[in-house]
Amino acid sequence: MSVKSLSQKEPQFSKLRAAIWPIQNTEMKKFLPMGLMMFFILFIYTILRDTKDTLVVGASGAEAISFVKFWGVTPASILFVILYAKLSNILSRENLFYTCIIPFILFFGAFALFIYPNKAFLHPNPDTVTAMKQAIPALRYFFALWGSWSYSIFYIMAELWGSVIVSLLFWQFANEITRTNEAKRFYPLFPLLGNIGLIFSGQTVRYLSDIRKLYPPEVDAWGISLNYMMSAVVVAGLTTVAIYWWMNRNVLTDPFYYDAAAMPKKEKKEKPKLSMIESLKYLFTSKYLGFIVLIIMGYGMSINLVEVTWKSELKMQYANENAFAAFMGNFSTFTGIATIALILLGKGIIRRFGWFTGAILTPLILSITGVLFFTFVIFSDSLSWMTLLMGTTPLFMAVMIGATQNILSKGTKYSLFDPTKEMSYIPLDQELKVKGKAAADVIGGRLGKSGGAIVQQFLLVISATATQLTIAPYTCGLLLVVIFAWMFAVGGLSKMYNQKVAEKEHELKVA
Repeated sequence: MSVKSLSQKEPQFSKLRAAIWPIQNTEMKKFLPMGLMMFFILFIYTILRDTKDTLVVGASGAEAISFVKFWGVTPASILFVILYAKLSNILSRENLFYTCIIPFILFFGAFALFIYPNKAFLHPNPDTVTAMKQAIPALRYFFALWGSWSYSIFYIMAELWGSVIVSLLFWQFANEITRTNEAKRFYPLFPLLGNIGLIFSGQTVRYLSDIRKLYPPEVDAWGISLNYMMSAVVVAGLTTVAIYWWMNRNVLTDPFYYDAAAMPKKEKKEKPKLSMIESLKYLFTSKYLGFIVLIIMGYGMSINLVEVTWKSELKMQYANENAFAAFMGNFSTFTGIATIALILLGKGIIRRFGWFTGAILTPLILSITGVLFFTFVIFSDSLSWMTLLMGTTPLFMAVMIGATQNILSKGTKYSLFDPTKEMSYIPLDQELKVKGKAAADVIGGRLGKSGGAIVQQFLLVISATATQLTIAPYTCGLLLVVIFAWMFAVGGLSKMYNQKVAEKEHELKVA
């Protein structure tokens, strides 16, 4: 029997082993490095997420998040996809990975060492910014972002890390080298290892934020915390690069782990090389890819509609930068713990009940928790009796309910949404796997978040006194519409996915 047939044979496990750890010992050389890559990538992502929120919310207010996402992150994402599509025609897969990840590592290191320490020199005069906000209230959030423009760039780069490194580079690498029978077992476990990274990074942020207690008030304790956190980001980033380099030389050269390694170089499929316009035409005439884009947009838009409102209340509860970051660190830790619990409870769902069940649970859970959160925000005065009985304040209660909602939303994303989304790419041809995934994940994700952002911007701009809390009833209504469209896309994609998987399995049997 050939190596290829052995490697593609469905492994047999006991019921306990299948439920807890459905990985063969011979597969550890392939699975473990990929899991460690996910660990370090999410470790970095969590530190960046907590830091970017602390910087922008602290300097410009939570309402400014919608503006920087739409006017900053979305254009940057589109430009990246254009550049990525061109580079994918020029560079090898390995060199493309290095070309994308190294600029991020360099930027975050430079931010802590050079940009933040010189912010007073680099940023415009605060009095000038205040005067401009008062002169043109409709543009007050644009001026706020301009007043701390380096924080805005940090926010954009941190958001792109999530879209580019987490959603695109890692999962594209995984989809390229993972077989369908492996993906059913590997993919639910990748987030398990990755969310251990959330626990570690969350406590790293909390610990480094709490060092403000060691310094007198006149010392910029947040600057010291930031320096340590970005150092951790750089070290973890270089470790990720080293693991990827090792895999390319010690795993992907073995046909037992990677089918393409068994093919002579001259027989390997040439990388498809279409122009950008041809690529976009090809991508957006695919109904299958269209459903994937709708699902990604649904999650991005839904989480944005809830998250910005929550961060607005969080800013009121924790005004100090270090206190805000410390809370976000604990929030990330609990997100990691909850996600691991959900993975352990739900990783058998896809295997036992199928792709559709695993994919539909995320919008269902997000709709329930989202409505509960907005109910408390909108009717907080009517529910004040409850907070009195609990010995707390309506503001703190709203922060805690919002945190719970966000933890559950992110937990279901990592445990169910991401694995089902990534599985949907596996039956696709090479062109859609590479350029289709880039367009769907990066542009689709950004359009999802910017779609929610632009609606909230409109509501905030039409009134000089509008805040994130006063527009909450409208964002709640939009949330329900978006989730309904998301569920519709899941149903359509489920039928096409099952059909493509059946076709691919038939082709393998014939071959």
